[in-house]
Amino acid sequence: MDFLLVTYGAYVAITLALTFWVGRTLFTNGEVFLLRIFDNNVLVTDSINRLLLMGFYLINFGYALQNLIVRDHIANMTESIEMLSIKIGFIVMVLGGMHFFNLFLLFFMSNKSKVKKAPNVEMA
Repeated sequence: MDFLLVTYGAYVAITLALTFWVGRTLFTNGEVFLLRIFDNNVLVTDSINRLLLMGFYLINFGYALQNLIVRDHIANMTESIEMLSIKIGFIVMVLGGMHFFNLFLLFFMSNKSKVKKAPNVEMA
């Protein structure tokens, strides 16, 4: 049995599933924040949300593909599971980092829209 191919197959399947799950969760739950930022403009919010999702997928899939290569010989199932835990652990950390980056962007955009909407009050 070629454990390297088993490791590659499991890595790709798990990475795809995790990335799609996190991306869809961010897409669905982030819409509320974007609607607030863009004054309930559904057309703009939907477009930006889709662009953010596409960027999220591209960055994560690109990283996952770069991280795919295994230089070590994998002789048994134990080594395969150990290698998968390392590889999937990095992917989970990247997904978490992207999540916090997206939250930061939403927070930053929300604060900017609050400042922009604040009325100008002049003190005499």
